[in-house]
Amino acid sequence: MINIEQVRELIELMVEHDLSEIRIREGDTAINLRKGPLGQVAVAGSPQLVHLTETPAQPQLPAAGQEVSQPTPDEGLLPVNSPMVGTYYSASDPESPPFVSVGSEISVGSTVCIIEAMKVFNEIKSEVDGIVEQILVSNEQPVEYGQPLMLVRPKS
Repeated sequence: MINIEQVRELIELMVEHDLSEIRIREGDTAINLRKGPLGQVAVAGSPQLVHLTETPAQPQLPAAGQEVSQPTPDEGLLPVNSPMVGTYYSASDPESPPFVSVGSEISVGSTVCIIEAMKVFNEIKSEVDGIVEQILVSNEQPVEYGQPLMLVRPKS
């Protein structure tokens, strides 16, 4: 069985050697890693990895009349990127409040979300002190390696 650390190492090899695809078969387990059109790595595997083969959810469109502000690079917002392929969870369980919401103040090391990968729940920690300006994914949405999850305005 292939573990998440092996998947990470394979992704790092793909990036390091500018590979567009890797296919591995070990017994009954198979994994395919392929760069998509934006350079994001998609993972496909045998049945025990089936939750990783889902295509990323399309961005949700705003409701009619709802104003959307798109950040520009000069706004100084820093992304919190997904360190792995998996499913995004905003809270530790359905009854708990989200770890963060727009306007939340975060500090280095504070948990901002959970990414579930291969039935392992990984707490994602903040690497900056700041204020959450935007959350870019929905609860239980599949996410890709390197995909921005939220944007943070760092403290000065």
